[in-house]
Amino acid sequence: MTNNSQSILSELENLYPDAAPALKFNSAFELLVAVILSAQCTDERVNKVTAVLFQQHNTPQSILKLSQPELEKYIFSCGFYRNKAAHILSASRDIIDKFNGEVPSTLEELKTLAGVGQKTANVVYSVWFGGDAIAVDTHVFRVSNRLGLAEGKTPAKVEEGLCKTIPKDMWSKAHHFLIYHGRQVCHSQRPNCHDCTLKSYCLYYNNKNTDV
Repeated sequence: MTNNSQSILSELENLYPDAAPALKFNSAFELLVAVILSAQCTDERVNKVTAVLFQQHNTPQSILKLSQPELEKYIFSCGFYRNKAAHILSASRDIIDKFNGEVPSTLEELKTLAGVGQKTANVVYSVWFGGDAIAVDTHVFRVSNRLGLAEGKTPAKVEEGLCKTIPKDMWSKAHHFLIYHGRQVCHSQRPNCHDCTLKSYCLYYNNKNTDV
């Protein structure tokens, strides 16, 4: 890890010592469903939806009692509800048919579930099962590129770069640090560079060569 990377991570940890998942869940399956719903949707909205959904349907068995239109009604406000409903139902079927009703605990097995890609698998693996992984969502992608922690045009390239730059035992923590910084300071539009304590390291800020 370069001196800059180490300094950036140290400052992020200082800024967000209590960084933790914003999604609310009580099981691996609830987390899996919440992460699927969180695609292009705020965690706050997801939590409101799952607070209702999980009262009656928080296992793959109970989810499969719903038809796709019934599930769509629960999750409509999360956006892309048809695709998300189809993915949740398919993943639930896979969990029952292939894994005896339990969410699998390895990255390889998680990625075999219908509708579960790299990011979703990484979140469930790291958050619930305590594995070492970095999930690259829009915040992680943006902040990593701007700070120069990992540069890439795709989430896969940024994930690869972060895994090379950051010590493995820090991957999961770094994921949450970067999300918090993206939400609170390094916004997509109008980032608060003026008050950012990382601007001396920031490629985006230094390329702009001015506060915005």
